Amino acid sequence: MSRTFGLVGLPNAGKSTIFNALTLAGARVEAYPFCTIEPHHGVASVPDARLDQLHALFPEKRKVPTTIEVVDIAGLVEGASQGEGLGNQFLAEIRGVEAILHVVRCFEDPDVAHPMGSLDVRRDIRVVEGELLAKDRETLERRRERSAKAARTGDKAAQEEVALLDRLLEAVKRGKPIRALSFSSHDLPLLREISPLTAKPVLYVANVGDAGENELSQAVEEEARESGAGWIVIRGKLEAELGEACANEGERTAFLHEYGLAESALVRLVREAYRLLAVITFYTVEGPEVRAWTVPAGMRAPDAGAAIHTDFRDRFVLAEVMHLADLLAAGSEHALREGGKIRRAGREYTVQDGDVIHFISA
Repeated sequence: MSRTFGLVGLPNAGKSTIFNALTLAGARVEAYPFCTIEPHHGVASVPDARLDQLHALFPEKRKVPTTIEVVDIAGLVEGASQGEGLGNQFLAEIRGVEAILHVVRCFEDPDVAHPMGSLDVRRDIRVVEGELLAKDRETLERRRERSAKAARTGDKAAQEEVALLDRLLEAVKRGKPIRALSFSSHDLPLLREISPLTAKPVLYVANVGDAGENELSQAVEEEARESGAGWIVIRGKLEAELGEACANEGERTAFLHEYGLAESALVRLVREAYRLLAVITFYTVEGPEVRAWTVPAGMRAPDAGAAIHTDFRDRFVLAEVMHLADLLAAGSEHALREGGKIRRAGREYTVQDGDVIHFISA
């Protein structure tokens, strides 16, 4: 399944440029605010060197990488949660994503106006975060009003819900994002149902010019470290232009090397985003495909199998597990099996990053 990310930021921060750099989707980019009227949705295949190595053992099969879905949201201005600009109508788009990619403008360009008149990374971050907090407060207050009516009748579940909502409201009123709080497993179903915006992990994307990192991107890094968020630096315009001009990934990589970049923005973003989301990748080689799958870290074998088909969970018998490094060293599945290095794992087996798995069901 695709991991989903929402791009947010001030107008003219370069969200659509970053969207194009990641997805090669060719979204419209203009030098004025709110050129993004409708949210853009793009899907990008995730480059995966391990999948390439695995596929080399099974060249007759089709290679199927994992994907990410990226949603480009309209620029959020101060007051968006009360309907200013176009942000309010699109804040709901963020509810459906797993993580937020907060694009921060870190480039000077006299031809691209800044909506607040000047570059100030920390202020810009605060404005967007403030709008997300304000929207959460509105959502939580509406939910609390409804739950409080049931709680007054003696409904114990409603009373517990009100207590949790009061805790969340106290945090957002103080300007503290919900992701900074800790929760019990009992709280998580309600959190998933409400899906507060500030509960989602955040990856700051410092959008710099062709010259690369600068004092502004360093300030983004400091902000991320202080808040426990992730961050990456992307030369958005450069990577979007290369993606449009280059015929294939190899040509694009060659040009990136000329600019001193070892990897594309997509590779770097996925690596950091997967770390934030605590997801891992496992592989299958059954049938006509060599395929990568992403699942939450710590998942047991039957539940990981359900990412492929629910039968692998509901009718699970066992999993044959190969370590990718062992398989590559052996040169074939047959050789690995002959060497006795294929593990037969039961329902309690926790899938590891890089596992190659055969699921066997009844």
